Amino acid sequence: MSDTGPIINKVASSGIQTLDLEELYPQGVRTVFDIAPLLWEGIALKEKDFRTFVKDHDWACYDGHFVSVHCTVDAIIPTWAFMLIAAHLQPHAQFVSQGDAEQLERAVFTRFVQQLDVEPFRGARIVLKGCGKLPVPLNAYVELTAKLLPVVKSLMFGEPCSTVPLYKAPKP
Repeated sequence: MSDTGPIINKVASSGIQTLDLEELYPQGVRTVFDIAPLLWEGIALKEKDFRTFVKDHDWACYDGHFVSVHCTVDAIIPTWAFMLIAAHLQPHAQFVSQGDAEQLERAVFTRFVQQLDVEPFRGARIVLKGCGKLPVPLNAYVELTAKLLPVVKSLMFGEPCSTVPLYKAPKP
């Protein structure tokens, strides 16, 4: 019986860095502010009533939230109404956007990717980890790919033991 030597973890020794978007997931409550309940007869906005609501509403209940302003019904709503709500949310919310819950999540990740410092990944071999428990939207992977390409040596998707190659920098 011969000794085959120690077991070597080739994945660990490969120099591949895993970037897990779930670990970087922007933490905070997601809230969709629906204008529909404020509409007159469910079809239109009455400016005086709307402005009274906006003035009297406790906006502090959105402190630290990621908030999206949306209307769940097909109604006549002027652009300024969305803007007025955003103006009152801004001092309280961590982030303000427009759209439904899915659009909010996409906007949160777009902002996150825009703010991400990619310098630590310069010249690195990166695997963007997939398959997780949190709702990381597809746009996050697409936008992060575009942001990483100018600095990484290679980019893959999946798990370090089973990756899909996406990009390899040309040799200088």
